[in-house]
Amino acid sequence: MSDVNFSARAYCKIMLHAAKYPHLAVNGLLLGAKGSDQKVVDVVPLFHQCLHVTPMAEIALIQVEAKATQQGLHILGYYAAAENFYDNHLEKAPGARLADKIAENVSGSAVFAVVDNRALSINMNYAALKVWQSKESRWAKARCVVEDAKNTFDAVSNLLQRGAMRELVDFDNYLDNTENDWSNEHFNRDLPQLLAMY
Repeated sequence: MSDVNFSARAYCKIMLHAAKYPHLAVNGLLLGAKGSDQKVVDVVPLFHQCLHVTPMAEIALIQVEAKATQQGLHILGYYAAAENFYDNHLEKAPGARLADKIAENVSGSAVFAVVDNRALSINMNYAALKVWQSKESRWAKARCVVEDAKNTFDAVSNLLQRGAMRELVDFDNYLDNTENDWSNEHFNRDLPQLLAMY
């Protein structure tokens, strides 16, 4: 079983996206550095309303890919959180076809992460993600490794307690109002200071 590493930033943003819409399914894109298929350095939260609307997904993919390329990153995979508390497996993940399409276009191994809703809490002891990598046109189980795990989990707990999930913007929010920044530059800028406190 291979390891997939998640930066503190990527992990925090996934957890906050799932926490912002606990009554809905959410999804997003995993970004990695060029030439690396083992580390997720950032994420782009996509949708919380229409996870299966192809035209919106195509618009999002084009914009995210363009911005990622400017930053020396590439789309490495897909993450999702189901609205049902117990649906935390690949087979039940919303938008799995989008993950399959991403895997077809990623050189190397694509990553598919599913939020384990039962592990998402204010006091996390382990990663609330289940992870798979594409191998020979199928998804194989991988191990989720979170950068500086203890401090990252403490930071996520603190962010959840202070309601930081309300500050996170997904692509649906951007489509509602184009002044919303789907790249979350404000969040990316402030997160290192928040993480340094733990």
